[in-house]
Amino acid sequence: MSTDVASARGVSVLADPTRAAILQLMLSTADGRVLVGRIADTLGLRQPTVSHHMKALLTEGIVTREPSGRQAWYAIAPGHRDRIDALFADEPASSRDEFDLGRIVDNLLVRFNDSIDRASIQRCVTETHQLLRGASHPRLLASRTAAFAADRLEGMVRMSAPHDVPTVLFVCVQNAGRSQIAAAVLRHLAGDRVRVRTAGSAPSADVRSSIVTALDEIGIPLGAEFPKPLTNDAVRAADVVITMGCGDVCATYPGTNYLDWDVDDPVGRPLDEVRAIRDEITLQVRGLLPTILAR
Repeated sequence: MSTDVASARGVSVLADPTRAAILQLMLSTADGRVLVGRIADTLGLRQPTVSHHMKALLTEGIVTREPSGRQAWYAIAPGHRDRIDALFADEPASSRDEFDLGRIVDNLLVRFNDSIDRASIQRCVTETHQLLRGASHPRLLASRTAAFAADRLEGMVRMSAPHDVPTVLFVCVQNAGRSQIAAAVLRHLAGDRVRVRTAGSAPSADVRSSIVTALDEIGIPLGAEFPKPLTNDAVRAADVVITMGCGDVCATYPGTNYLDWDVDDPVGRPLDEVRAIRDEITLQVRGLLPTILAR
């Protein structure tokens, strides 16, 4: 096959809007790697649909596949990284800033129609979009708005109805290091026995790559998590709030247990030090788990 033909086929593959969204998601992650399941959750697609598109991208050599147990990590191939980055960087600003908030509201109404009215969902989506705008990655603002709004709405439902699963909220400054490590470890250890949320008093744009690497080394995926701002509804919906280095930023509500863990900030630290912080947080989470499950 000639170079021109191969180039034309590559452009054709990239022209598909779903594949473009998948590649944009890869560009936005801290280490450039994603799982099919997380892509499906973030973009609201079925896993077979994502697998179909990944196969097309893999066939053209645009992405690489790295098996990991029963799953596989996908990443943009090094030889195509600059080309893909430039392709999306050249998008007109208007195309990146248009968000179909109405469709986000419609989808969330289907999910919460038995418990929350449309006006409340609309207010939540609008407020969430404003909270994330300017801080979150612009290429994923719409999907992150939908994910964070859904998380907040679930908290509202939880506050108004009896529940058996305890909720833990981890809070640090940027929500890109300590709180993400703690949340990932607790999710991994507790599964669906505990609901885990995170927030930051001054959230950054993305989780740091050193955090993703340190967690991956011990078999704990970060998935599609991203930094989120601290909101009062998140605190109200939590049974346990754990702060790490962010002072008295949380409002206090009756029935909520507040803890503060004195843990070093991994921001800017070499990987060996990040690993030590990871292990310290892991010990803290292991010690906390029996208490949470006994609630």
